[in-house]
Amino acid sequence: MSVALVAGEPSGDVLAARLLSGLRPHLPEARFHGIGGPAMMEHGFESHWPMDKLTVRGLLAVIPRYREIKGIQNQLRDRLIAERPSCFIGADYPGFNLGLEMQLKDAGIPTVHYIGPQIWAWRGGRIKKIIKAVSHMLVVFPFEEEIYRKAGVPVSYVGHPLAEMIPLLPDEGAARRALGLPEDANVVTIMPGSRMSEIKYNTAAFVGAARLLLKRDRSLRFVAPMAGEKQRQLFLQIVAQAGLQDVEIQLLDGQSHTAIAAGDAVLVASGTASLEVALFKKPMVIAYKMMAAEWQILRHFGYQPWIGLPNILSRDFVVPELLQDAASPENLAEALWRQLADAPHRLQLAERFTAMHHSLLRNSAQESAAAVMKVIGK
Repeated sequence: MSVALVAGEPSGDVLAARLLSGLRPHLPEARFHGIGGPAMMEHGFESHWPMDKLTVRGLLAVIPRYREIKGIQNQLRDRLIAERPSCFIGADYPGFNLGLEMQLKDAGIPTVHYIGPQIWAWRGGRIKKIIKAVSHMLVVFPFEEEIYRKAGVPVSYVGHPLAEMIPLLPDEGAARRALGLPEDANVVTIMPGSRMSEIKYNTAAFVGAARLLLKRDRSLRFVAPMAGEKQRQLFLQIVAQAGLQDVEIQLLDGQSHTAIAAGDAVLVASGTASLEVALFKKPMVIAYKMMAAEWQILRHFGYQPWIGLPNILSRDFVVPELLQDAASPENLAEALWRQLADAPHRLQLAERFTAMHHSLLRNSAQESAAAVMKVIGK
């Protein structure tokens, strides 16, 4: 038996690895193959192409890479149709995976998509393609089940893997000791993003905000986790170009969860990282900047007043969101100062985020594996 999977970026690699950890005990002799990263390979996964061949951020950035990526998709499609795996699982990355899933499903190969594209936030018309492409959808937010069920797409809510990875009661003191920070320090965690484009557009504003905060409180300590050496070098380059070298920031090799746990407040780029901050029960400011042309395209597409996952799940602006021009150093610093200084607000946030954590907590490996086993008839 073989099961094919595709993850196109690090978050999908982690997601698929969690699923594989649940599937492997049920299918100990199965071959798992396709395209994936190091987390999937720890479970015996065979990747036919390096995952970074697919990793592209942004609408405009994909254009020069389109022919190469489309070529990989076509080659993988032909290989899978010839080999007839028991099912195909697309781990997020919908731009690539939904198109591939549609062709495989037409060829009689069952398809699973994990996780559901955010059609409740934008591009709701995608549901028509999903109906044609997906045999079974795995979703990570409770409210998504009804959306797909109403559309006639078989669906299972499997919980969010991050809710299992992050403790309900994080140990701030242990995190600070691990990073060599005084336990009584005032710590701000800076997370401009893991992708190079995010670092390119967010860094100067984020570090500029840190400089302004230091003018209010010289005792503040700043930590910033870096996803890799390339990200670290670009971060340092942008800081130097902006003349912000005087801002002392402790750069970390990975350790994003330790950095969040250690912080009193977090300045975070919009995305999954904002949900991680919420699960650590931390006050935050969500911000995002991008290429101006891309912003002009995307700013009209959203269906909701929120872009940050903590706010979307709360159906309220429980934490500030500052986007594009609004994400100036001055605005970010002011918003962060309020998060640091308002003690009652911090307690209220912790309560809301604890309830959110419980709502997302399932054994996602077992739940997702059980859904896949039903799809393949076992």
